[in-house]
Amino acid sequence: MTFWVYILRCGDGSYYTGHTDNLEKRIGEHQAGAYESYTAERLPVELAWSQECITREEALGAELQIKGWTRKKKEAMMRGDWALVSQLAKKDFSKRKAR
Repeated sequence: MTFWVYILRCGDGSYYTGHTDNLEKRIGEHQAGAYESYTAERLPVELAWSQECITREEALGAELQIKGWTRKKKEAMMRGDWALVSQLAKKDFSKRKAR
């Protein structure tokens, strides 16, 4: 079975990150406002990025990691700008160490 981590761009310009084992079905559910959730209040939504994962645990781990990222870092990842993702990760780490 394949699992997915994904990012949706919501109608208000915000991003929603989730994971699923059926990407097409889950996006359809988001677009239909099937659940009382973050995306239901921010329709329409569109798939901005997705990545296949081998296990549900891997997909959930990626979701939780990405949810902790800044908007700028998420957008760099979606563009495939890994140099900027790395640079932003170093900035995030230095902020955490200073606390």
